[in-house]
Amino acid sequence: MKKVVLDLETQKEFAEVGGRGKNHLLKISVCCIYETDTGKYSSFMENEIPKLSEILQNADQIIGFNIKDFDFEVLRPYLNFDVHSLPYLDIIEDVQRHLGHRVGLNSIAQATLGTKKSGDGKGAIAYWRSGKIELLKKYCFDDVRITKEVYEYGLVNKKILYRDFFDIKEIPVDWQEPEAKKTVQKQVSLF
Repeated sequence: MKKVVLDLETQKEFAEVGGRGKNHLLKISVCCIYETDTGKYSSFMENEIPKLSEILQNADQIIGFNIKDFDFEVLRPYLNFDVHSLPYLDIIEDVQRHLGHRVGLNSIAQATLGTKKSGDGKGAIAYWRSGKIELLKKYCFDDVRITKEVYEYGLVNKKILYRDFFDIKEIPVDWQEPEAKKTVQKQVSLF
């Protein structure tokens, strides 16, 4: 079973590309992943996305926070396949389905894990622009780790938590282990 937890950071802000809905123009600064089958964290700079492509295509599930509408759209111009064909679990979809609105990863991390994000997307862009690549990677890896731990908590406890002003509330989730991809073997005819 190979699950990949994914997060990426961009080179540009929405205002620089004409607003939301043009995520494909934001350009990747770094993409970080965690692979469950190896327990390994990896980072990929913009020019290394072809290496990431193979990992994603071989995954049984891609896990993230807002990956369908954000990360996948930013990745789309870099890939030679339809990124939306990948099996995925987007935590924000369960949040929106239950609450009818969005809640940030930081709110969920604080309530569910007792930790918080180490920064935000604008800070990551500032790291990129000032050449602080190690700080950029650290921030992205922190988000991958938090997303991974929120996912693991939800998988075991069938809920995640979020902070709603002063109260901590539950969001029920029914995440199931994905089915492993089946390897197709060619049969050779002897006749």
